[in-house]
Amino acid sequence: MSAARWLIGGLGVVLGAYGAWLALTRQDAGQLVEIAVWLAAGVVLHDVVVAGVVLAVVALARRVLPEPWHAPATLGLVVWGGVTLMAVPVLGRFGARPDNPTLLDRPYLGAWAALTVASVLVVAVAGLVRARRGTGA
Repeated sequence: MSAARWLIGGLGVVLGAYGAWLALTRQDAGQLVEIAVWLAAGVVLHDVVVAGVVLAVVALARRVLPEPWHAPATLGLVVWGGVTLMAVPVLGRFGARPDNPTLLDRPYLGAWAALTVASVLVVAVAGLVRARRGTGA
């Protein structure tokens, strides 16, 4: 293992330990239970729901799309799907309050639509390039 990996891994362990120390010293027992539930739910949602949906869509796409399009479509789905999941709170305007118009005041839907179009274009270009070169098998 390279020195950079050890450094990054060590930094991650230190930051994780600092976050755990902050949580344990500044939160009450009820908040610690909520943190544990939130962390467990996140892992379960990701590993069961999101990963399951992505694998099902990729398996379906592999049956429909030609071979050179498999990798670009998979990468496009993973990037677009991940960003879309992260954007759900702002796209749904959860937390918006009429008495504070500065909350969620950006054109999030337009930005998400632009990302969607960009993702489709990148996948299309990569798929066409790979098909033209005859790669992907």
